[in-house]
Amino acid sequence: MAIPHLTEEQIRTWTLEQKDRWWLANVYRGDMPQLTLRSALTGMVVGMILSLTNLYVGIRTGWTLGVGITSVILAFAAFKLLSRVGLGKDLTILENNAMQSIATSAGYMTSPLVASLPAYMLVTGQPIPPWHVVPWIICLGILGALFAFPLKKRFINDEQLPFPEGYAAGVVMNDLHEAKGEDGLYKAKILGLGAGLSALIQILRSDRVMHFLKAPFLTLPEYWDALVYKLFTPRIAGIPLQDLNIRLDSSIVMFGTGGLMGVKAGASLLFGGILNYFVLAPIFMSQGIIAGAGYRNITKWSLWWGVAMMTTASLFSFFSKPELIVSSFRGMLGRGKAADVLEHIELPMRVSALGIPVFGLAVVVMGHVFFGVTWWMGALAIPLVFFFSIIAVNSTGLTSVTPGGAMGKLTQLTYGALAPGNMTTNLATAGITSDVVLSASNLLMDIKPGYMLGGKPRQQAVGHVLGIFAGAAIVVPVFYLMFNGNVQLFTSDLMPMPGAQVWRAVAELLAKGFSSVHPTARWAMLIGAILGIAMEWANLRMKGKFPLSGVGVGLATVVPFPDVLSMSMGALFFWWMGRRMKAGSGGHKVFVENRETLCAGIIAGGALIGIILIMLETMLLR
Repeated sequence: MAIPHLTEEQIRTWTLEQKDRWWLANVYRGDMPQLTLRSALTGMVVGMILSLTNLYVGIRTGWTLGVGITSVILAFAAFKLLSRVGLGKDLTILENNAMQSIATSAGYMTSPLVASLPAYMLVTGQPIPPWHVVPWIICLGILGALFAFPLKKRFINDEQLPFPEGYAAGVVMNDLHEAKGEDGLYKAKILGLGAGLSALIQILRSDRVMHFLKAPFLTLPEYWDALVYKLFTPRIAGIPLQDLNIRLDSSIVMFGTGGLMGVKAGASLLFGGILNYFVLAPIFMSQGIIAGAGYRNITKWSLWWGVAMMTTASLFSFFSKPELIVSSFRGMLGRGKAADVLEHIELPMRVSALGIPVFGLAVVVMGHVFFGVTWWMGALAIPLVFFFSIIAVNSTGLTSVTPGGAMGKLTQLTYGALAPGNMTTNLATAGITSDVVLSASNLLMDIKPGYMLGGKPRQQAVGHVLGIFAGAAIVVPVFYLMFNGNVQLFTSDLMPMPGAQVWRAVAELLAKGFSSVHPTARWAMLIGAILGIAMEWANLRMKGKFPLSGVGVGLATVVPFPDVLSMSMGALFFWWMGRRMKAGSGGHKVFVENRETLCAGIIAGGALIGIILIMLETMLLR
């Protein structure tokens, strides 16, 4: 059954009250079970599991991935199988939606742990106590939810923005439940095959595990190029490729990640990686400017031009569309009060009106006690969150891309002027704005499928908060087990933390100026900044058809080259399969129609095993 929706003419001409009455009459599913005990528990468990995959991917790339579609398929398939063996009954479509809202909320709780918080630890050289981190990230998540719901009426009910990732989750749920589950079970098999293959490869790569299983002869090399080094040593400018971090990883987790990125992002990463590791690194290593071999030493120089490129590209891209900013404020300021026909199912606005000051005060207090942020500087971050949330939600609603990084950098620039030289305040306040903005935008992404399918927004709001607690309960302990108190691991090949390194680099630059940066890095920074603007300008002029992204090219400088290569290979492979496979063929069904499902399985299986192996290795370092 097709999902009912308004026409573009109706969206443009109808009042908010007319739209709400139409939704209530044509979409709302009444008292169909939604936030039940089983949907809540399932969402929390699935969210805990998938949040770990996001933690792993974030540690390796600085990114986090949406887990909504994956959670929908997993829960649907699990309850379908249980119903077939007589141990339960199928989830309703709204139970599945409530479940995905909880799971997705839990999955997004990794963001502070791969960016602002490890950057803070790197700057101070000391781990933040976990009993500080848990209430901090929970309060930021809840504050984001409180900012989001006043915006729901505007961007979802009135403007009917697509929120593409959430829209896709709604379509998948509708297809699964209306198609009587055949397609859902097929997707679950694809997900399981991808997860099993990826997990198996991770296990086979572990010397310790294979020796424990008494099968060392089955061990896979961690890098395939290790086989080449048994024959000869490939070099560039006399430097072995492995010293330049040019290696081919045997894991396929980042390959699956690349499959979700798209060919443009993959090509940008590959271009940036080749430029950085094949061209610039050999030149400056041979001159002694890059002191020492390996990823850590290379990125100490290269991240400067990469950060400059990402910063100018993301900010130029954001401000090149001023109509998004103007429309956001116009919509919030210029409307009269209309009758709220959905008052009985919406989250009451008084919850946000009371909750924002309470949780805002809690964040300010924790910022002062935990991170030494002065009261007035912490308080200033709260109104910044409000304005940035309006802008970011509009961007997310149109493109599914939340400019959390750009918002964080804007905050860093603001506090760089207000508190020059104070890197801890710079990072803590930027973490507030970035993480709250991400939470607000992602909540509305989760609410979108509920609106499409006729769910109760109030119950999804409660579910989102449950997900915040579930995610924090699992990712914080696992995160601390992974690095085991050794902050220096955040710059190692084991836990490269590229997102955190970008945040730290910006804070250090604003604190020390250019005096501590090598002159070649300063010129590279200037050139990178100009090229970042130039690439985004070209993208704007060519309406997105320019083949490179400044953010993607710059990101390659702070991601280890094996991950760059794997991600770009994944993106290019699935793009090629989409062009080569004929519609209706088995290959097309697996690699094109179910690309997202297959890649999600590859990421989930390998990432979960990868986390277990990292914890084992770091605990053995005691």
